Amino acid sequence: MIGKAPERTREHVAVLMGGWSAERDVSLRSGAACAKALEGEGYRVTQIDVDRDIAARLKEVQPDVCFNALHGRFGEDGCLQGVLECLAIPYTHSGVLASALAMHKERAKDVMRLAGVPVAEAEVVTRRQAMERHAIKPPYVVKPVDEGSSVGVVIVEAGANGPPARIGEIGKPEDLVMVERYIPGRELTCAVIGDFVSNIIEIKPLKGLEFYDYEAKYAPGGSQHVLPADVSPDVYQLVQKYTLAACSALGCRGAARADFRFDDAAAGGTGELICLEVNTQPGMTETSLVPELAQYAGWSFGELVRFLVEDASCNR
Repeated sequence: MIGKAPERTREHVAVLMGGWSAERDVSLRSGAACAKALEGEGYRVTQIDVDRDIAARLKEVQPDVCFNALHGRFGEDGCLQGVLECLAIPYTHSGVLASALAMHKERAKDVMRLAGVPVAEAEVVTRRQAMERHAIKPPYVVKPVDEGSSVGVVIVEAGANGPPARIGEIGKPEDLVMVERYIPGRELTCAVIGDFVSNIIEIKPLKGLEFYDYEAKYAPGGSQHVLPADVSPDVYQLVQKYTLAACSALGCRGAARADFRFDDAAAGGTGELICLEVNTQPGMTETSLVPELAQYAGWSFGELVRFLVEDASCNR
């Protein structure tokens, strides 16, 4: 069990949502769900669709705390966190450094590797270079170096003669992308909420999808969640151990989620377990994983968002 959620001590919460990243629509859904739940917990809530005048807007609203429901660039990469630090407004989730590190996939790998967390080999190149030649031997995955929610991910299969054209259809040629060794197998995820390490979900994409992409994450019926994941006790404990190690090394706070690939030896694989990334701003929609993990541990959605608000601070 996760323990008792804290009592309400704050009054006015500004829920920051929307923004201008590729994940704007999901952020609006997360924000609306969190605002409704916070009102149900007795907070006075102001919903703010974040624009570049956010500092002036917050000075006008004067909340006790900000609930950060933004996803993607600006809201998840340390930029908004820096604004809130300057304004001295307590905020939920991770701080400036942890947010920036976790969002930058190459830097996050460096930190996690030093903490003993297994990560996949990868090269960072421009999108133009990724289109011109194989940066590493296929199969591999091409992903933006600083986006979340599987935005812009392309899988290049073994035996491909050259990079597929769709790599160049997603962003600018000069954008940096990570070309990462493809890890076959099962998708596992685990969360840290405060000091609590959650159980583990296995995510099975449906509708013929080849991996847990943007649609599988957020479309109703896009994936099946198996909780608790049906893996051996040794693998279960390793996933929890690596989740805590990764989140601690990056400096995450509030709620964070680590995603893994497990090449199940029982299915003829290698048994390899790899941490793909840590998400410091996990989704908070009706299909999201962290609320499901919190509920399994004994917290309602309202208790989860109340914990995040009461946990909020500056200097995170």
